[in-house]
Amino acid sequence: MQPVGGYFELELKNVGEYHNPDFRLNTARNAIELILRLRKYKKVLLPRYICNSVLEPIQKLRLIYAFYSLDKNLLPSISNHDDDTCMIIVNYFGLLERGIVDFAKASGSAIIDNSQAFFSHPVAGVDTVYSPRKFFGVPDGGYLYTSLSCRSDFEQDVSYQRSKHLLKRVDLSPEEGFQDFREAQKALSFQPIRRMSKLTQALLSSIDYEFVRKRRNENFSFLHENLREKNELTELIESDDIDGPMVYPFMTKDPSLREKLQKNRIYVATYWNDVFERADENSFEWQLAKYMIPLPIDQRYGNSDMIQVLNRIY
Repeated sequence: MQPVGGYFELELKNVGEYHNPDFRLNTARNAIELILRLRKYKKVLLPRYICNSVLEPIQKLRLIYAFYSLDKNLLPSISNHDDDTCMIIVNYFGLLERGIVDFAKASGSAIIDNSQAFFSHPVAGVDTVYSPRKFFGVPDGGYLYTSLSCRSDFEQDVSYQRSKHLLKRVDLSPEEGFQDFREAQKALSFQPIRRMSKLTQALLSSIDYEFVRKRRNENFSFLHENLREKNELTELIESDDIDGPMVYPFMTKDPSLREKLQKNRIYVATYWNDVFERADENSFEWQLAKYMIPLPIDQRYGNSDMIQVLNRIY
């Protein structure tokens, strides 16, 4: 029976989710795990330039894995045609829409990792995963598109205990919620496969996605107009259609820029410290991890915020 009366909950508009996936799960890494189980892969190929969290389901299932290098277009430098081997292909920063589709279709068994490309469409016949929390204020969640069917009666996840940082950022500051954010991130490790929580799905159903896409595109374009001559990734950025990107990837050899931005409360991540352990210092992957600054361009910010970022770069 539906409860009636009592205290109020968060009031969220239900305008619908952007994606209509085959599976709504608790994390993107668990979406990868489900595919690895269903396809019965024996080996996984994945890029050196990737977060260690993607290794979690592979190691959990005790699969053989090997790393591959990227070419200058951030696409795999190898191809895969073995039925029992899966290649994970990452749509970096949401910049590889055309290239990644063509490569995945030609490579046989593949998983497209669209964790950094929320607005990219799934590819028919290719297993595709998404991580909404890379784009929105949600505690967890993962989407999976696949042609496979399996049981869908997984236990439903509960997310309220991993949401403190979302509330603290609103009520206090990003700095005061940061430790809670790190704890929430850590809590997502080695979770069993579960259905997406009611809270996460409700939050994802309340978002104005067209506004988000438009604002991200505008902020990205504004930064690129002003930084294209300084950015070592300009050729890559201008080689494909970009729609609703995650960040503006600014490649610069200025060793002080990251610290300068953070001192001015412009927070940028490192993608990823794990890479330094498995890539040679002269490799493209090592250079990306060291010198690529992912500048924020998301829907929370407008033109004045982008000018603030530029003022700290020049």
